[in-house]
Amino acid sequence: MPATTPATSTTVPAPPAPPALSAQAERLIELGVHEIAGLSAAEIRTFAAAQAAAGGGGALLAVHPDRAPASALAPLIHRGDKPGFVVTDMPDVDLFAPLDTVVLPEAPLYLLTGLDRGDQMANWSPNEALPALTAEARTPLLLTEGIHWVMQQPAVLERNHCFMTIGSRLRKANGALDSRTPAIWISNGTGRDGRERRDAPKVGWCWANNRHTWLGFASATGRLSDA
Repeated sequence: MPATTPATSTTVPAPPAPPALSAQAERLIELGVHEIAGLSAAEIRTFAAAQAAAGGGGALLAVHPDRAPASALAPLIHRGDKPGFVVTDMPDVDLFAPLDTVVLPEAPLYLLTGLDRGDQMANWSPNEALPALTAEARTPLLLTEGIHWVMQQPAVLERNHCFMTIGSRLRKANGALDSRTPAIWISNGTGRDGRERRDAPKVGWCWANNRHTWLGFASATGRLSDA
């Protein structure tokens, strides 16, 4: 584990719990996520209502990545009036798939429980964070799941307190993992981002061995579905 612990890890309030599942369902419908996923608005509402009745409060409603890929979801997130975007050097963003240790429900809709932005792991590398999360019986978020979180709660992205989604990785032809690990943070409007994208939510990547003081590691306690 890294010897350096971020000084702000004990002073930054954790993001609040996601909105009620009914409100999350309406947000997905408002943004047209159900159409991307090939689902009806009624299916989204029915699933959310059933899960709420079963005690799913505080969870995040997510669409399976096979139904709604990151490239389609990223433009739907906003920070103020700035829409999200995928960095230009990540044209293969939708090829980032769940790690073998990440088990997804075999259903178009599911819930993520016990969300945590992972601020306490800021200044850790992805290769350091993954075994630590596993030891705590936590599962790293997929990139699409992180986008869903920002979609429902834009304030989860804060300057100097953003997060990586290391449950999604790209495998090379030889089976080895690509060294890039996806993350979601706030653009400074520099370089290829363009000045007009300053303060916009940004889907990008970092190297698996690199540390960043402003990136935690988003995780959950589990994934649930009634399927």
